[in-house]
Amino acid sequence: MKNNQISLKITVFHGRTSPEEATLVGYGAIIEAFGLDVPTPDILSLISEKKRQYKTDFWQVFTSRHLPEDTLYRHIVFALKYEGVNLLVFKKLFEKLSESEILELVQQEPSGQYCRRIWFLYEWLFNRILPIPGLQMGNYINLLDEDIQFGVDNGIKSTRHRVINNLSGTPNFCPIVRKTDKLAKHLSENYQEKTIGYFKGTHADVLQRASAFLLLKDSKASFTIEGESPKSKRAVRWGVAIGQAGARNLTKDELIRLQQTVIENTRFVKMGFRKQGGFVGEHDRSTGEPIPEHISAKWQDLDSLVDGLVLTNELLLNSSMDAVLCSTIIAFGFVFIHPFEDGNGRIHRYLIHHILAKKQFSKQGIIFPISASMLDHINDYRKTLEHYSLPLLDLLDWEATKDHNVEVLNDTIDYYRYFDATKQAEFLYDCVNDTIENIIPSEVNYLIKYDEFKQYLEDEFEMPDRMIALLVRLLEQNKGKLSKRFKQKEFDSLTESEVLEIEHSFKRFFS
Repeated sequence: MKNNQISLKITVFHGRTSPEEATLVGYGAIIEAFGLDVPTPDILSLISEKKRQYKTDFWQVFTSRHLPEDTLYRHIVFALKYEGVNLLVFKKLFEKLSESEILELVQQEPSGQYCRRIWFLYEWLFNRILPIPGLQMGNYINLLDEDIQFGVDNGIKSTRHRVINNLSGTPNFCPIVRKTDKLAKHLSENYQEKTIGYFKGTHADVLQRASAFLLLKDSKASFTIEGESPKSKRAVRWGVAIGQAGARNLTKDELIRLQQTVIENTRFVKMGFRKQGGFVGEHDRSTGEPIPEHISAKWQDLDSLVDGLVLTNELLLNSSMDAVLCSTIIAFGFVFIHPFEDGNGRIHRYLIHHILAKKQFSKQGIIFPISASMLDHINDYRKTLEHYSLPLLDLLDWEATKDHNVEVLNDTIDYYRYFDATKQAEFLYDCVNDTIENIIPSEVNYLIKYDEFKQYLEDEFEMPDRMIALLVRLLEQNKGKLSKRFKQKEFDSLTESEVLEIEHSFKRFFS
């Protein structure tokens, strides 16, 4: 086993500048020492000689008293203690080691908590039992340190290792979310209670109408994000599907049904799970060669990945894990896998609705227009997707096919199974906050003002509903003024003074 020269003094690591010259330890050092093909973790650990401990956006810096002995085992212990569980690093590291080297690792301190975690992770990741007897006694420990990462509360006890498996997934699909200050702040807001409290003070009729508008708004936004301008019928049909989110259980067949709902014209789309490669990006204008921004999971891996996603969804729904975190893991996991030729993005956003509904996050009948918020923050949304996709491109060995698609040549399934979903969770929580604080109240307040203005028009002019709706739309489009053309065409029965009065009242009601 390679036990020496794991620690590394650095000022730059994988293109990332360190805050000072210091010694790289933990996962970063293991990745470098063993040449592991994994994305660089968001947070890396350093040992400083300046006797101060601090954190930056990308680094956590420790004092020299934290310096681990320069062996693989001690670097793993350091990583588990201060960086949490990185399933991808463990999987790739174990593949580099022989069984005898792994046995040596897990028997360094046979009953110690870190050895037990390493032992469990090996057998869980590979579904393989090492030739050593199980423990007969000892306290149970959580696999994930819940001061560092989010785990499930109903983890299964492994009597063999005396470990509680509180991972947020299954061996076939298990993204993990780190605990950050930003997520802690979002969680402390208790948006679920805030939403329920807000809706209590709103008339049921207004809520019902607001939900109908928000449903259509979210549906249209989801198409717009994909660069489409759907016909009203398509948007309405997809809106109906969103409105039913949470009513059905998530299965492979349900995912196929959703694709059939979102794709109207199937003449040019191969429906169902892909039987070929896939990517998101452009084609070279002159050669037609693919220019990927994201490469989908290999089609040969889809059965395993989607099965894992479905089982993980069940696991999370049966736990008390926060609804937004559960939505992140499933919805972003789905879009990164990209199992269909078309429709992935809209189904990805549908899954957010699905899990929020299943987790009873919002008042029944009220739709969270997450897609509308994502559209309002489209650049942040794109960066959130790229945070996963762009580093992955460097690890994929692919070639262009004759039909200008991509074929991935190396083994990539673990990249879609085990990823850090923290950035995605932070973004989704930002969107939830925006939805609760801005989008829903804005729609509700608009309807209240609309009703007041409508009542005024009915009382003063006995104007029918159709004309009121048209009038409001025209005034909105022209900054509170009724154009000369429409005065003459649609509202010629109004006098000039009446038009002025209506314009003034519109500004008063909608200011």
